[in-house]
Amino acid sequence: MTSLGNIIKTTDINADDIKAAEFKKRFMLRMVIVLTGGMFLDGYILGIVGPVTGKMTAELAISPFWEGLIAAGALFGILIGAPLGGWAGDKFGRKPLFMLDMALFLLTSVMQLFVGTMQFFVDSPMQLFLVRLLMGIAIGAEYSVGWPLMSEFAPARLRGRLMGLTLIAWYAGFMIAFIVGSLLNEYTDLGWRMILGTSTLIAIALFIGRLGMPESPRWLWNQGRAEQARVIADRYLESSDDAADMEHEGKNQKGSFGTLFSSRYWRATLFVSGFWFCAVTPYFAIATFADSVLQKYGLSGGLAGGIGLSMVALAGSVIAVLLIEKCGRRTLTVPPQWIATVPLAVLGLWAGAPPIIVLILFLIFSFFNAIYNTLTSIYPGEVFPTEIRGIGTGFAAAVSRVGAGVGTFLMPWSMTNLGASATMLIAAAIAALGAALSQWLAPETRGKSLSETAAGFSH
Repeated sequence: MTSLGNIIKTTDINADDIKAAEFKKRFMLRMVIVLTGGMFLDGYILGIVGPVTGKMTAELAISPFWEGLIAAGALFGILIGAPLGGWAGDKFGRKPLFMLDMALFLLTSVMQLFVGTMQFFVDSPMQLFLVRLLMGIAIGAEYSVGWPLMSEFAPARLRGRLMGLTLIAWYAGFMIAFIVGSLLNEYTDLGWRMILGTSTLIAIALFIGRLGMPESPRWLWNQGRAEQARVIADRYLESSDDAADMEHEGKNQKGSFGTLFSSRYWRATLFVSGFWFCAVTPYFAIATFADSVLQKYGLSGGLAGGIGLSMVALAGSVIAVLLIEKCGRRTLTVPPQWIATVPLAVLGLWAGAPPIIVLILFLIFSFFNAIYNTLTSIYPGEVFPTEIRGIGTGFAAAVSRVGAGVGTFLMPWSMTNLGASATMLIAAAIAALGAALSQWLAPETRGKSLSETAAGFSH
């Protein structure tokens, strides 16, 4: 009887373990969906504006100044939302910000439907710019909470791959927005407001999907709430090693913006911010105005050109995610940046290049840029410790969007006044600067626990 009782007891324990493991897998799948969904929405919002720019410009009598400002509005909004969201996420927790930023996404998506009819603004271009600015604030907050949350819940063996998935989602969102926007603009009678407002459906689904998500156990531990942290870690974290690693971190560690520039963390701040800045600035400027850029080189541009650039970028990001845990972070960061610099330099120096060569060079740049751009979704969550993971990610996102926003704003002016060759040489110089910075500072964090990766720059 005793033997039979032990067998029954062991069977019950095994059954409970199996149920717990299945629960953790379902939770991680849900976490991946709602976080990658947020990045998909980010890309969608930024990508949908390109195909309807012509209609907006005609109906609202938008000048070239306002055209660039509206296109860059969401990027400038990130300058506010990313550092503010990072500060709030570190101070008040990941969970509240996780819901608030999606609520703002939902509100601003609906507001796009009424641009030009809201009488409390001076004129329509200003209305659209302010709506896009608010969307950028939501995007910035998403960066500041999404990647820290993913890094704090993902198992170490899959952390790079799962975090990289968020950028695949971003590229997919940008590409699908370009396709949807172009098709709806070309083949339906929907106005540009309705086309921009299609993001509302995505925002509703994600808001519902995020209801009931738990707080980060690492954030709770950092706040000194050890028992709550252990309960959530035991219930949701797949690996017991990750739960144990959480307890290697200090309690009641307070971070601030000043901490980012301390002797211990200034290298991490410089690397992540500078690398991200140089990675996204050329891409945003070229991708947002793919149609007009390609036309300057004698190509038809349009749907095929824009989708081609986006599809190649998506392929590059997928390859990076597939290789990230095999090749490591540094291998996918440094060499691709040097390679991506070359086609931009050739475009700048070879003014009379045949159109097919121009297209091939743009596609090469887009592919390799996407490979190292994928690392911008991984490094911030790894190299900053829990107490400044949100602030560090938010600050780096803000710095990167200074470049992306200014680049997007100035691209129409630069192509018109400086010419395509000079514009491409400037883009090549930015890419080369990022490559040199990464050659100097990019760390290798593959397979390490978060406490190890966050300590890497402090030794």
